[in-house]
Amino acid sequence: MDVVKDLAAGTVGGAAQLIVGHPFDTIKVKLQSQPAPLPGQASKYAGAMDAVRQTIAAEGPRGLYKGMGAPLATVAAFNAVLFSVRGQLEGILRSQPGAPLTVNQQVVCGAGAGVAVSILACPTELIKCRLQAQSALADSGAAGVAVKYGGPMDVARHVLRSEGGARGLFKGLFPTLAREVPGNAAMFGVYEALKQYLAGGQDTSGLGRGSLIVAGGLAGGSFWLSVYPTDVIKSVIQVDDYKNPKFSGSIDAFRKILASEGVKGLYRGFGPAMARSVPANAACFLAYEVTRSSLG
Repeated sequence: MDVVKDLAAGTVGGAAQLIVGHPFDTIKVKLQSQPAPLPGQASKYAGAMDAVRQTIAAEGPRGLYKGMGAPLATVAAFNAVLFSVRGQLEGILRSQPGAPLTVNQQVVCGAGAGVAVSILACPTELIKCRLQAQSALADSGAAGVAVKYGGPMDVARHVLRSEGGARGLFKGLFPTLAREVPGNAAMFGVYEALKQYLAGGQDTSGLGRGSLIVAGGLAGGSFWLSVYPTDVIKSVIQVDDYKNPKFSGSIDAFRKILASEGVKGLYRGFGPAMARSVPANAACFLAYEVTRSSLG
């Protein structure tokens, strides 16, 4: 029965996270995937606020929610898997039913949930990144952006038909794992550590909503702090042109970004990612905890 409760609460948490966080995510991907400017030329976007202004000017406020179809369709599954796998691992690690877990045990649960969720995240993220990046790439006149995707299903059809079938949808699986496993380990570890700190001990059942918002928000921030460069590499690999690829793989992408843009290139879009992560994860964890406790 616990699995069903975790599935339901994870679904509600995921929906809350997406509604609050998606506009920030759109800006993050646009900043990450804009091509490096030619010598003497300015970047397409001067920064996050400029990207917001240009997106709204060109596409209206709806442009900030571009590519939300794919994650909305799977956000239920994504968070349901994340929270229910974590719940199952908690059950395995508990010394007895209902016993609280240590912070280290929550780190292990988060890492295990990260492995499971990567399988779902990789194709979804590929579709989302293609839709978000195509306006940034098309406007810059980058080579190989002749394909205009009509929506999530159109991206999936195109990849299946002309990018190696189902394997094409799992392009970027390695950097996805490198993001989700340590990222979720950090997030759930920090969440538990903050809850125990705020509760003054291992029993965190009496914490109010304010404390859960603080713990959830800071836990979300710790996810990106720990893994941000791998997310940049994942994005550039997933939007890379299939026929004329700029990168042969994750290590190659890492080397080339470092060579052309320095460490700064590995943190493109970090501002909006952090700005999104704190309120979006605060909403997610609060919605999860409230739903979970209302289900008993």
